[in-house]
Amino acid sequence: MSLTSALSTAQSALFNTSRRTDIVSRNISEASNPDYARRSAALASSGDGARITGIRRATDDALFRQNLSALSQWSGQSVLSKGLDTLQVRVNGVDNAGSPAAALTALQEALQSYAATPSSQSAAQSVMEAARGVVRSLNEGTATVQSFRAELDREIATSVGELNRLLAEFEAANNEVVTGTRAGRDISDALDRRDALLKDISAYVPVSSVARGDNDMMLVTGDGVTLFETVARTVTFSPNSTYAPGMTGNAVYIDGVPLAAGSGGNTSAAGSLAANLQLRDTVAVQMQRQLDETARGLITAFAETDPSGTLADRAGLFTWPGGPALPAAATLVHGLAGNIALNTSFLADPDLLRDGGANGAGYVHNTEGGASYADLLNAYLGKLDAPMSFDPAGGLEATQSLNAFAAESIGWLESLRKDAARGAQTKEALATHTQTVLSDATGVNIDEEMSLLLDLENSYEASARLIATIDTMLSALMEATR
Repeated sequence: MSLTSALSTAQSALFNTSRRTDIVSRNISEASNPDYARRSAALASSGDGARITGIRRATDDALFRQNLSALSQWSGQSVLSKGLDTLQVRVNGVDNAGSPAAALTALQEALQSYAATPSSQSAAQSVMEAARGVVRSLNEGTATVQSFRAELDREIATSVGELNRLLAEFEAANNEVVTGTRAGRDISDALDRRDALLKDISAYVPVSSVARGDNDMMLVTGDGVTLFETVARTVTFSPNSTYAPGMTGNAVYIDGVPLAAGSGGNTSAAGSLAANLQLRDTVAVQMQRQLDETARGLITAFAETDPSGTLADRAGLFTWPGGPALPAAATLVHGLAGNIALNTSFLADPDLLRDGGANGAGYVHNTEGGASYADLLNAYLGKLDAPMSFDPAGGLEATQSLNAFAAESIGWLESLRKDAARGAQTKEALATHTQTVLSDATGVNIDEEMSLLLDLENSYEASARLIATIDTMLSALMEATR
Protein backbone atom coordinates (compact mmCIF):
# COMPACT_ATOMS: atom_id res chain seq x y z
CA MET A 1 0.00 0.00 0.00
CA SER A 2 1.33 3.41 -0.94
CA LEU A 3 1.59 6.23 1.58
CA THR A 4 -1.10 8.19 -0.30
CA SER A 5 -3.46 5.19 -0.19
CA ALA A 6 -2.79 4.74 3.51
CA LEU A 7 -3.42 8.42 4.10
CA SER A 8 -6.68 8.27 2.17
CA THR A 9 -7.78 5.24 4.21
CA ALA A 10 -6.92 6.97 7.47
CA GLN A 11 -8.76 10.12 6.45
CA SER A 12 -11.82 8.10 5.48
CA ALA A 13 -11.73 6.26 8.82
CA LEU A 14 -11.38 9.56 10.64
CA PHE A 15 -14.34 11.02 8.77
CA ASN A 16 -16.47 7.91 9.42
CA THR A 17 -15.57 7.97 13.10
CA SER A 18 -16.57 11.60 13.34
CA ARG A 19 -19.94 10.94 11.71
CA ARG A 20 -20.60 7.88 13.85
CA THR A 21 -19.62 9.80 16.97
CA ASP A 22 -22.20 12.45 16.10
CA ILE A 23 -24.84 9.73 15.71
CA VAL A 24 -23.95 8.06 19.03
CA SER A 25 -23.92 11.42 20.80
CA ARG A 26 -27.40 12.15 19.44
CA ASN A 27 -28.58 8.74 20.61
CA ILE A 28 -27.29 9.41 24.12
CA SER A 29 -28.88 12.87 24.29
CA GLU A 30 -32.27 11.43 23.22
CA ALA A 31 -32.14 8.36 25.46
CA SER A 32 -34.99 9.63 27.65
CA ASN A 33 -37.23 10.50 24.69
CA PRO A 34 -39.80 7.69 24.27
CA ASP A 35 -40.53 8.80 20.70
CA TYR A 36 -36.93 8.59 19.55
CA ALA A 37 -35.69 5.55 17.61
CA ARG A 38 -32.02 4.63 17.80
CA ARG A 39 -29.84 5.62 14.82
CA SER A 40 -26.83 3.82 13.43
CA ALA A 41 -24.56 4.39 10.45
CA ALA A 42 -24.87 2.22 7.37
CA LEU A 43 -21.34 1.36 6.15
CA ALA A 44 -20.27 0.05 2.74
CA SER A 45 -16.87 -1.00 1.39
CA SER A 46 -15.06 1.43 -0.88
CA GLY A 47 -11.67 1.81 -2.50
CA ASP A 48 -10.28 3.60 0.53
CA GLY A 49 -11.75 1.27 3.16
CA ALA A 50 -15.37 2.08 4.00
CA ARG A 51 -17.83 4.91 3.71
CA ILE A 52 -21.14 5.86 5.36
CA THR A 53 -23.96 5.39 2.89
CA GLY A 54 -26.82 6.51 5.14
CA ILE A 55 -28.46 6.47 8.56
CA ARG A 56 -30.36 3.42 9.75
CA ARG A 57 -33.29 3.95 12.10
CA ALA A 58 -34.21 1.07 14.42
CA THR A 59 -37.76 -0.15 13.70
CA ASP A 60 -40.03 -3.08 14.49
CA ASP A 61 -43.33 -2.70 12.65
CA ALA A 62 -45.04 -5.64 14.38
CA LEU A 63 -44.21 -4.39 17.87
CA PHE A 64 -45.17 -0.84 16.95
CA ARG A 65 -48.61 -1.97 15.72
CA GLN A 66 -49.13 -3.99 18.90
CA ASN A 67 -48.18 -0.99 21.00
CA LEU A 68 -50.60 1.29 19.11
CA SER A 69 -53.43 -1.18 19.68
CA ALA A 70 -52.58 -1.57 23.37
CA LEU A 71 -52.39 2.20 23.89
CA SER A 72 -55.76 2.69 22.21
CA GLN A 73 -57.44 0.00 24.32
CA TRP A 74 -55.93 1.35 27.53
CA SER A 75 -57.05 4.88 26.67
CA GLY A 76 -60.65 3.76 26.15
CA GLN A 77 -60.70 1.60 29.27
CA SER A 78 -59.13 4.30 31.42
CA VAL A 79 -61.68 6.90 30.28
CA LEU A 80 -64.57 4.54 30.99
CA SER A 81 -63.27 3.60 34.44
CA LYS A 82 -62.71 7.21 35.49
CA GLY A 83 -66.10 8.24 34.09
CA LEU A 84 -67.89 5.51 36.04
CA ASP A 85 -66.14 6.58 39.24
CA THR A 86 -67.18 10.18 38.65
CA LEU A 87 -70.80 9.21 37.97
CA GLN A 88 -70.97 7.01 41.05
CA VAL A 89 -69.75 9.73 43.39
CA ARG A 90 -71.91 12.45 41.86
CA VAL A 91 -75.16 10.48 41.81
CA ASN A 92 -74.84 8.05 44.74
CA GLY A 93 -72.26 9.82 46.88
CA VAL A 94 -69.30 8.40 48.77
CA ASP A 95 -70.02 4.78 49.74
CA ASN A 96 -73.46 5.25 48.08
CA ALA A 97 -74.63 7.28 51.09
CA GLY A 98 -76.48 9.76 48.86
CA SER A 99 -78.15 7.20 46.62
CA PRO A 100 -81.92 6.84 46.16
CA ALA A 101 -81.59 3.39 47.75
CA ALA A 102 -80.11 4.91 50.91
CA ALA A 103 -82.82 7.59 50.97
CA LEU A 104 -85.48 4.92 50.48
CA THR A 105 -84.08 2.95 53.40
CA ALA A 106 -84.24 6.06 55.58
CA LEU A 107 -87.88 6.56 54.53
CA GLN A 108 -88.72 2.97 55.37
CA GLU A 109 -87.15 3.28 58.81
CA ALA A 110 -89.04 6.52 59.50
CA LEU A 111 -92.27 4.89 58.32
CA GLN A 112 -91.69 1.94 60.66
CA SER A 113 -91.25 4.32 63.57
CA TYR A 114 -94.44 6.14 62.60
CA ALA A 115 -96.36 2.85 62.32
CA ALA A 116 -95.17 1.92 65.82
CA THR A 117 -96.36 5.26 67.24
CA PRO A 118 -99.05 6.54 64.83
CA SER A 119 -100.16 9.25 67.26
CA SER A 120 -96.71 10.87 67.28
CA GLN A 121 -96.54 14.12 65.35
CA SER A 122 -92.73 14.08 65.46
CA ALA A 123 -92.74 10.61 63.87
CA ALA A 124 -95.04 11.92 61.13
CA GLN A 125 -92.71 14.86 60.50
CA SER A 126 -89.74 12.47 60.35
CA VAL A 127 -91.49 10.55 57.58
CA MET A 128 -92.03 13.78 55.67
CA GLU A 129 -88.36 14.73 56.04
CA ALA A 130 -87.30 11.29 54.84
CA ALA A 131 -89.71 11.61 51.90
CA ARG A 132 -88.11 14.95 51.03
CA GLY A 133 -84.73 13.19 51.05
CA VAL A 134 -85.98 10.59 48.56
CA VAL A 135 -87.36 13.27 46.24
CA ARG A 136 -84.19 15.30 46.54
CA SER A 137 -81.96 12.30 45.68
CA LEU A 138 -84.03 11.57 42.57
CA ASN A 139 -84.30 15.20 41.45
CA GLU A 140 -80.60 15.88 41.99
CA GLY A 141 -79.65 12.53 40.49
CA THR A 142 -81.47 13.42 37.28
CA ALA A 143 -79.83 16.85 37.10
CA THR A 144 -76.43 15.29 37.74
CA VAL A 145 -76.82 12.61 35.07
CA GLN A 146 -77.88 15.12 32.42
CA SER A 147 -75.11 17.54 33.44
CA PHE A 148 -72.67 14.64 33.19
CA ARG A 149 -73.84 13.94 29.64
CA ALA A 150 -73.34 17.59 28.69
CA GLU A 151 -69.81 17.50 30.15
CA LEU A 152 -69.07 14.41 28.08
CA ASP A 153 -70.23 16.27 24.98
CA ARG A 154 -67.76 19.04 25.74
CA GLU A 155 -64.98 16.48 26.22
CA ILE A 156 -65.89 14.78 22.96
CA ALA A 157 -65.86 18.13 21.14
CA THR A 158 -62.42 18.92 22.57
CA SER A 159 -61.14 15.48 21.59
CA VAL A 160 -62.47 15.84 18.05
CA GLY A 161 -60.67 19.18 17.75
CA GLU A 162 -57.43 17.61 18.99
CA LEU A 163 -57.82 14.66 16.64
CA ASN A 164 -58.26 16.94 13.64
CA ARG A 165 -55.17 18.90 14.71
CA LEU A 166 -53.12 15.69 15.04
CA LEU A 167 -54.26 14.48 11.64
CA ALA A 168 -53.22 17.80 10.09
CA GLU A 169 -49.80 17.50 11.74
CA PHE A 170 -49.58 13.90 10.54
CA GLU A 171 -50.22 15.08 6.99
CA ALA A 172 -47.34 17.56 7.25
CA ALA A 173 -45.01 14.93 8.74
CA ASN A 174 -46.00 12.36 6.13
CA ASN A 175 -45.37 14.83 3.31
CA GLU A 176 -41.93 15.52 4.76
CA VAL A 177 -41.19 11.79 4.86
CA VAL A 178 -42.30 11.25 1.27
CA THR A 179 -40.44 14.30 -0.04
CA GLY A 180 -37.27 13.39 1.87
CA THR A 181 -37.41 9.79 0.64
CA ARG A 182 -37.64 10.90 -2.97
CA ALA A 183 -34.78 13.36 -2.46
CA GLY A 184 -32.60 10.77 -0.72
CA ARG A 185 -32.33 12.78 2.52
CA ASP A 186 -32.14 11.43 6.06
CA ILE A 187 -35.80 11.27 7.17
CA SER A 188 -35.24 9.76 10.62
CA ASP A 189 -36.52 12.81 12.52
CA ALA A 190 -39.62 13.03 10.33
CA LEU A 191 -40.31 9.33 10.89
CA ASP A 192 -40.00 9.86 14.66
CA ARG A 193 -42.51 12.69 14.51
CA ARG A 194 -44.90 10.63 12.42
CA ASP A 195 -44.73 7.67 14.81
CA ALA A 196 -45.23 9.95 17.82
CA LEU A 197 -48.32 11.41 16.16
CA LEU A 198 -49.65 7.90 15.55
CA LYS A 199 -49.39 7.22 19.29
CA ASP A 200 -51.27 10.42 20.07
CA ILE A 201 -53.96 9.63 17.49
CA SER A 202 -54.41 6.12 18.90
CA ALA A 203 -55.41 7.65 22.25
CA TYR A 204 -58.58 8.97 20.56
CA VAL A 205 -59.39 6.28 17.98
CA PRO A 206 -57.92 2.88 17.09
CA VAL A 207 -55.61 3.32 14.13
CA SER A 208 -53.98 0.97 11.64
CA SER A 209 -51.38 2.02 9.09
CA VAL A 210 -50.90 0.87 5.51
CA ALA A 211 -47.40 1.43 4.08
CA ARG A 212 -47.08 2.56 0.47
CA GLY A 213 -44.32 3.61 -1.90
CA ASP A 214 -41.79 6.32 -0.92
CA ASN A 215 -42.55 5.61 2.77
CA ASP A 216 -46.03 7.08 2.29
CA MET A 217 -48.62 5.93 4.82
CA MET A 218 -52.40 5.54 4.86
CA LEU A 219 -54.38 5.44 8.12
CA VAL A 220 -57.66 3.67 8.85
CA THR A 221 -59.62 3.11 12.06
CA GLY A 222 -60.22 -0.29 13.59
CA ASP A 223 -63.50 -0.44 11.62
CA GLY A 224 -61.73 0.31 8.36
CA VAL A 225 -62.82 3.94 8.05
CA THR A 226 -60.20 6.12 6.35
CA LEU A 227 -58.49 8.63 8.64
CA PHE A 228 -55.75 9.71 6.26
CA GLU A 229 -54.95 9.07 2.63
CA THR A 230 -52.75 11.73 1.06
CA VAL A 231 -54.80 14.28 2.98
CA ALA A 232 -56.38 14.14 6.45
CA ARG A 233 -60.03 13.19 6.54
CA THR A 234 -62.36 15.40 8.57
CA VAL A 235 -63.74 14.31 11.95
CA THR A 236 -66.96 16.15 12.85
CA PHE A 237 -69.19 16.44 15.91
CA SER A 238 -72.02 18.79 16.97
CA PRO A 239 -72.21 19.02 20.78
CA ASN A 240 -75.35 19.78 22.78
CA SER A 241 -74.98 22.40 25.50
CA THR A 242 -77.69 20.79 27.65
CA TYR A 243 -79.34 17.39 27.92
CA ALA A 244 -82.77 16.18 29.02
CA PRO A 245 -83.85 12.61 29.87
CA GLY A 246 -84.62 10.63 26.74
CA MET A 247 -82.58 12.97 24.55
CA THR A 248 -80.27 11.30 22.04
CA GLY A 249 -76.72 12.59 21.68
CA ASN A 250 -75.13 13.39 18.34
CA ALA A 251 -72.68 10.98 16.72
CA VAL A 252 -69.01 11.53 15.94
CA TYR A 253 -68.40 11.20 12.21
CA ILE A 254 -65.08 10.18 10.66
CA ASP A 255 -65.08 10.85 6.94
CA GLY A 256 -68.89 10.81 7.11
CA VAL A 257 -69.10 7.47 8.95
CA PRO A 258 -70.44 7.42 12.55
CA LEU A 259 -68.06 6.15 15.24
CA ALA A 260 -69.46 3.24 17.26
CA ALA A 261 -69.62 3.51 21.05
CA GLY A 262 -68.02 0.90 23.28
CA SER A 263 -69.92 -1.68 25.29
CA GLY A 264 -69.44 -3.57 28.55
CA GLY A 265 -67.46 -2.90 31.72
CA ASN A 266 -64.33 -4.39 30.18
CA THR A 267 -65.15 -2.18 27.26
CA SER A 268 -64.80 -2.84 23.58
CA ALA A 269 -64.05 0.87 23.18
CA ALA A 270 -60.59 1.57 21.79
CA GLY A 271 -59.71 5.21 22.25
CA SER A 272 -61.30 7.89 24.40
CA LEU A 273 -63.96 8.93 21.87
CA ALA A 274 -65.75 5.57 21.82
CA ALA A 275 -65.50 5.34 25.62
CA ASN A 276 -67.03 8.79 26.11
CA LEU A 277 -69.81 7.90 23.69
CA GLN A 278 -70.46 4.77 25.76
CA LEU A 279 -70.63 6.80 28.97
CA ARG A 280 -72.96 9.38 27.40
CA ASP A 281 -75.29 7.14 25.41
CA THR A 282 -75.31 3.87 27.35
CA VAL A 283 -74.19 4.18 30.96
CA ALA A 284 -75.72 7.57 31.79
CA VAL A 285 -78.92 6.79 29.86
CA GLN A 286 -79.31 3.49 31.70
CA MET A 287 -78.79 5.15 35.06
CA GLN A 288 -81.41 7.79 34.22
CA ARG A 289 -83.89 5.08 33.31
CA GLN A 290 -83.29 3.36 36.63
CA LEU A 291 -83.86 6.63 38.48
CA ASP A 292 -87.08 7.17 36.52
CA GLU A 293 -88.32 3.67 37.28
CA THR A 294 -87.50 4.13 40.97
CA ALA A 295 -89.59 7.31 40.96
CA ARG A 296 -92.48 5.52 39.24
CA GLY A 297 -92.27 2.73 41.80
CA LEU A 298 -92.47 5.27 44.65
CA ILE A 299 -95.52 6.99 43.21
CA THR A 300 -97.21 3.61 42.76
CA ALA A 301 -96.26 2.23 46.19
CA PHE A 302 -97.58 5.30 48.03
CA ALA A 303 -100.70 5.74 45.90
CA GLU A 304 -103.97 6.36 47.71
CA THR A 305 -106.55 3.61 47.27
CA ASP A 306 -110.31 3.47 47.80
CA PRO A 307 -111.08 1.01 50.64
CA SER A 308 -114.24 -0.04 48.81
CA GLY A 309 -112.36 -0.65 45.57
CA THR A 310 -114.70 1.43 43.41
CA LEU A 311 -112.50 4.49 42.84
CA ALA A 312 -109.29 4.50 40.79
CA ASP A 313 -105.98 4.72 42.60
CA ARG A 314 -104.56 8.24 42.84
CA ALA A 315 -101.13 9.73 43.53
CA GLY A 316 -100.56 9.98 47.27
CA LEU A 317 -97.45 11.05 49.18
CA PHE A 318 -95.47 11.30 45.93
CA THR A 319 -96.90 12.96 42.83
CA TRP A 320 -95.83 14.01 39.34
CA PRO A 321 -96.93 16.38 36.55
CA GLY A 322 -99.44 13.77 35.33
CA GLY A 323 -101.06 13.47 38.77
CA PRO A 324 -103.37 12.69 40.41
CA ALA A 325 -103.46 9.85 37.88
CA LEU A 326 -100.74 7.23 38.30
CA PRO A 327 -98.05 6.49 35.70
CA ALA A 328 -98.79 3.44 33.55
CA ALA A 329 -97.59 0.20 35.12
CA ALA A 330 -94.23 -1.21 33.95
CA THR A 331 -93.79 1.69 31.54
CA LEU A 332 -90.80 4.01 31.58
CA VAL A 333 -91.56 7.73 31.84
CA HIS A 334 -88.52 9.71 30.70
CA GLY A 335 -87.48 12.31 33.25
CA LEU A 336 -89.92 11.19 35.95
CA ALA A 337 -87.16 11.19 38.58
CA GLY A 338 -86.56 14.86 37.88
CA ASN A 339 -90.28 15.70 38.13
CA ILE A 340 -91.35 13.65 41.15
CA ALA A 341 -92.47 15.84 44.08
CA LEU A 342 -94.14 15.65 47.47
CA ASN A 343 -97.90 16.07 47.50
CA THR A 344 -98.62 19.47 49.05
CA SER A 345 -101.66 18.04 50.87
CA PHE A 346 -99.36 15.81 52.93
CA LEU A 347 -97.03 18.71 53.64
CA ALA A 348 -99.97 20.59 55.13
CA ASP A 349 -101.33 17.59 57.05
CA PRO A 350 -98.88 14.69 57.56
CA ASP A 351 -101.63 12.64 59.26
CA LEU A 352 -103.10 12.03 55.81
CA LEU A 353 -100.39 9.41 55.41
CA ARG A 354 -101.81 7.57 58.43
CA ASP A 355 -105.49 8.12 57.70
CA GLY A 356 -105.78 8.59 53.91
CA GLY A 357 -108.08 11.08 52.20
CA ALA A 358 -105.75 13.46 50.36
CA ASN A 359 -107.79 12.77 47.21
CA GLY A 360 -111.17 13.06 48.90
CA ALA A 361 -113.37 11.34 51.47
CA GLY A 362 -113.61 8.22 49.34
CA TYR A 363 -109.93 7.48 50.05
CA VAL A 364 -110.12 7.71 53.86
CA HIS A 365 -109.08 4.48 55.58
CA ASN A 366 -109.14 5.62 59.21
CA THR A 367 -112.87 6.32 59.17
CA GLU A 368 -113.13 6.37 62.98
CA GLY A 369 -110.24 8.82 63.35
CA GLY A 370 -108.33 6.69 65.84
CA ALA A 371 -104.92 8.11 66.78
CA SER A 372 -103.47 4.61 67.08
CA TYR A 373 -104.56 3.51 63.59
CA ALA A 374 -101.58 2.01 61.74
CA ASP A 375 -103.07 -0.30 59.12
CA LEU A 376 -102.47 2.09 56.22
CA LEU A 377 -98.88 2.78 57.32
CA ASN A 378 -98.18 -0.94 57.50
CA ALA A 379 -99.73 -1.34 54.06
CA TYR A 380 -97.28 1.21 52.64
CA LEU A 381 -94.40 -0.66 54.29
CA GLY A 382 -95.63 -3.89 52.73
CA LYS A 383 -95.75 -2.33 49.26
CA LEU A 384 -92.08 -1.35 49.49
CA ASP A 385 -91.17 -5.04 49.74
CA ALA A 386 -93.91 -6.41 47.49
CA PRO A 387 -93.08 -7.44 43.90
CA MET A 388 -94.01 -4.94 41.20
CA SER A 389 -93.32 -4.74 37.48
CA PHE A 390 -90.57 -2.55 36.03
CA ASP A 391 -89.85 -1.60 32.44
CA PRO A 392 -87.09 -3.85 31.00
CA ALA A 393 -85.55 -0.68 29.52
CA GLY A 394 -84.12 -0.06 32.98
CA GLY A 395 -81.75 -2.95 32.39
CA LEU A 396 -82.59 -4.65 35.69
CA GLU A 397 -84.85 -7.52 36.71
CA ALA A 398 -88.38 -6.77 35.51
CA THR A 399 -90.26 -8.11 38.56
CA GLN A 400 -89.02 -7.34 42.05
CA SER A 401 -89.73 -5.07 45.00
CA LEU A 402 -88.98 -1.36 44.92
CA ASN A 403 -86.36 -1.80 47.64
CA ALA A 404 -84.68 -4.56 45.66
CA PHE A 405 -84.80 -2.52 42.44
CA ALA A 406 -83.09 0.48 44.07
CA ALA A 407 -80.44 -1.78 45.60
CA GLU A 408 -79.88 -3.59 42.30
CA SER A 409 -79.33 -0.24 40.60
CA ILE A 410 -76.37 0.35 42.91
CA GLY A 411 -75.12 -3.17 42.24
CA TRP A 412 -75.37 -2.62 38.49
CA LEU A 413 -73.13 0.44 38.63
CA GLU A 414 -70.71 -1.13 41.10
CA SER A 415 -70.37 -4.20 38.88
CA LEU A 416 -69.58 -1.99 35.89
CA ARG A 417 -67.00 -0.08 37.93
CA LYS A 418 -65.36 -3.29 39.11
CA ASP A 419 -65.14 -4.71 35.58
CA ALA A 420 -63.85 -1.39 34.25
CA ALA A 421 -61.20 -1.05 36.96
CA ARG A 422 -60.00 -4.62 36.40
CA GLY A 423 -59.91 -4.05 32.65
CA ALA A 424 -57.97 -0.81 33.11
CA GLN A 425 -55.30 -2.60 35.16
CA THR A 426 -54.96 -5.37 32.59
CA LYS A 427 -54.84 -3.05 29.59
CA GLU A 428 -52.43 -0.67 31.28
CA ALA A 429 -50.12 -3.60 31.98
CA LEU A 430 -50.33 -4.67 28.33
CA ALA A 431 -49.63 -1.14 27.09
CA THR A 432 -46.68 -0.80 29.46
CA HIS A 433 -45.29 -4.19 28.45
CA THR A 434 -45.54 -3.56 24.71
CA GLN A 435 -43.97 -0.12 25.18
CA THR A 436 -41.09 -1.67 27.13
CA VAL A 437 -40.52 -4.38 24.53
CA LEU A 438 -40.68 -1.80 21.72
CA SER A 439 -38.25 0.44 23.59
CA ASP A 440 -35.85 -2.46 24.06
CA ALA A 441 -35.99 -3.17 20.35
CA THR A 442 -35.83 0.36 18.96
CA GLY A 443 -34.84 2.66 21.81
CA VAL A 444 -31.45 3.73 23.11
CA ASN A 445 -29.45 1.62 25.55
CA ILE A 446 -27.07 3.97 27.33
CA ASP A 447 -24.61 1.20 28.24
CA GLU A 448 -24.36 0.05 24.63
CA GLU A 449 -23.98 3.58 23.33
CA MET A 450 -21.27 4.43 25.84
CA SER A 451 -19.41 1.23 24.94
CA LEU A 452 -19.68 2.10 21.25
CA LEU A 453 -18.51 5.63 21.98
CA LEU A 454 -15.43 4.23 23.69
CA ASP A 455 -14.72 2.05 20.65
CA LEU A 456 -15.07 5.09 18.40
CA GLU A 457 -12.66 7.05 20.57
CA ASN A 458 -10.14 4.23 20.22
CA SER A 459 -10.73 4.14 16.46
CA TYR A 460 -10.29 7.90 16.27
CA GLU A 461 -7.07 7.65 18.23
CA ALA A 462 -5.76 4.86 15.96
CA SER A 463 -6.62 6.85 12.82
CA ALA A 464 -4.93 9.94 14.26
CA ARG A 465 -1.80 7.95 15.07
CA LEU A 466 -1.79 6.49 11.57
CA ILE A 467 -2.04 9.93 10.02
CA ALA A 468 0.74 11.20 12.29
CA THR A 469 2.94 8.25 11.30
CA ILE A 470 2.28 8.82 7.59
CA ASP A 471 3.02 12.51 8.08
CA THR A 472 6.36 11.62 9.67
CA MET A 473 7.20 9.23 6.85
CA LEU A 474 6.28 11.76 4.19
CA SER A 475 8.39 14.39 5.92
CA ALA A 476 11.34 12.02 6.05
CA LEU A 477 10.87 11.16 2.38
CA MET A 478 10.75 14.80 1.38
CA GLU A 479 13.86 15.50 3.45
CA ALA A 480 15.70 12.62 1.77
CA THR A 481 14.95 13.93 -1.71
CA ARG A 482 16.37 17.42 -1.06
